[in-house]
Amino acid sequence: MFISVFDIFKIGIGPSSSHTVGPMVAVARYLERVRGLAGAEARATRLTVTLHGSLAFTGKGHATDKAVCLGLLGATPDTLDPDSVEPMLNALNTTKSLIIPGVPELSFDPERDVIFDYGPPLPLHANGMTFQLLDPAGILIDTFVYYSIGGGFVVSEAELTKTTNEPVNELATQNVPFPFASAKQMLDMGQAAGLSIAEMKLQNECVDKCREEVENGIDRLWSAMDACINRGIKQTGTLPGGLKVKRRAADIYQQLIREGRNNPLFEHNVVDWLGVYAMAVNEENAAGGRVVTAPTNGAAGVIPAVTRYYLDHCRGADQAGIRVFLLTAAAVGGIIKANASISGAEVGCQGEVGSASAMAAAGLCAALGGSNEQIENAAEIALEHHLGMTCDPIAGLVQVPCIERNALGAVKAVTAASLALRGDGSHFVPLDGCIETMRQTGMDMMEQYKETSLGGLAVNIVEC
Repeated sequence: MFISVFDIFKIGIGPSSSHTVGPMVAVARYLERVRGLAGAEARATRLTVTLHGSLAFTGKGHATDKAVCLGLLGATPDTLDPDSVEPMLNALNTTKSLIIPGVPELSFDPERDVIFDYGPPLPLHANGMTFQLLDPAGILIDTFVYYSIGGGFVVSEAELTKTTNEPVNELATQNVPFPFASAKQMLDMGQAAGLSIAEMKLQNECVDKCREEVENGIDRLWSAMDACINRGIKQTGTLPGGLKVKRRAADIYQQLIREGRNNPLFEHNVVDWLGVYAMAVNEENAAGGRVVTAPTNGAAGVIPAVTRYYLDHCRGADQAGIRVFLLTAAAVGGIIKANASISGAEVGCQGEVGSASAMAAAGLCAALGGSNEQIENAAEIALEHHLGMTCDPIAGLVQVPCIERNALGAVKAVTAASLALRGDGSHFVPLDGCIETMRQTGMDMMEQYKETSLGGLAVNIVEC
């Protein structure tokens, strides 16, 4: 199945791809629907948005209500300036109205019209959003449901039903030269063509774009990731949301700079660098900064951290290697998304940090010259050792334990790549088997451990 590198990696805004980026995308899609709706322009006077399931339970902590409002004001995740968020929201709270091109002025009070439904989730997915358009008498003109399915991906009910009812192999029909829908197909195609995973992925991307456009796009993605690290290692203070979590990346970074080679462990403190890079990104994400879904916002620190590790700590690292890294990581991420999930609301954090770690392990292994079989092995090792991980953010904020989990996910990715490179690619558990295990584990996982903040660490905080 072909899922573009630019779908797996999207420049957006924190703190959550499924709860912040996705709702903004859903709003934009609904407004397009309304513009073409017969009678809406003459009759519509009010709009409401109801959040269901995980979007309701952790929506406040994930800024879902704010994302809905920003989307209605015309903002998009990839272009929104984080510094403009508060002025935009303050203006809406004052006017309590929306001016949308192609639609009459609508009454919209954020406190009243963004509705948190704490009942059972909608039947098709944990992250449902119901839009309702009303006339002056409160009579319904239109209602429509979208689902935010993780990583900033948004689907309608019809699209979600179509996808879930089709076998994966039937999805692999797009006009690309290497439409692999599984890791086995990826390895078989690579062996038959004599190409690396990155080379196959690049050829797929070049079906509707020239190579220069693809490579420039990948370079922009890495530039955004790197800029996020660089901003995160400079920012200090306390993260928003009420937990009063202190930013730590800047302090740790300065410690590492001061220690330099005076630290007897200098040659062996890669773990510290991985940790500070990952934490820098996820602190930026928690603060609502600009990040790249990789494959989600909650797991956005793993791949940038491991890529920066490659660039700063591996001999021979260069921009071409970064492209190989991200193309390979996207290929593995696409397989995971197609066959299981990258959404914490669907399968827990194994689908977010676990997937990111597998993608990073594969990317690093590829950038360091690993064979396709070693790359598949690296991804499997990293994912296997995240199986069963719950998504239980304290207070519904993408802070504790999310920030540190990214640091540990990055460490596991490097370890997995190292183990794979020291082998010949043969191993006991195939990546496809590990992905299917993650899917089954996620389906068996109780709902309170899937981004609802109703179980796990979220309800077991020791009062001090």
